[in-house]
Amino acid sequence: MLLKPAGMEIELYDGLATLPHFNPDNDVDPLPPAVVDWRAKVAAADGLLISSPEYARGIPGSLKNAFDWLVSGPEHPGKPIAFFQASERGVASQAALRLVLETMGTRIVDSACITINLLGSEKDAAAVAANPDYAAKLTGALNALVEAIAS
Repeated sequence: MLLKPAGMEIELYDGLATLPHFNPDNDVDPLPPAVVDWRAKVAAADGLLISSPEYARGIPGSLKNAFDWLVSGPEHPGKPIAFFQASERGVASQAALRLVLETMGTRIVDSACITINLLGSEKDAAAVAANPDYAAKLTGALNALVEAIAS
């Protein structure tokens, strides 16, 4: 990421589609390898940055499924979390995600939660970073997340 603070490492998790459908009866050892990997990545992270589209006025099922796999584990309580939204129309999913994550005991960093309205835009990462207004919001949010992690 072009605007991340010095020393910040951002790892993209692209394994949502590999997680099996959550069933509490199956949340026992041995866990499926994809679940073990997901939990290990969350446990190793100092904080989480979530950027997800809204789907049918809520959280996409695959994202909710991923967090369901964390409910019984020790990987997430108190972990600082930031939301990045790319559409001002995504307020319903943000509210739903906030409710789920607060219930799970995570620490949502409000000053690191931002919306940059890119709806209908075909800007790539470089174009977004080059926009002074977007860059200021992104840099501020990432710095707020770093501060929350350090505290």
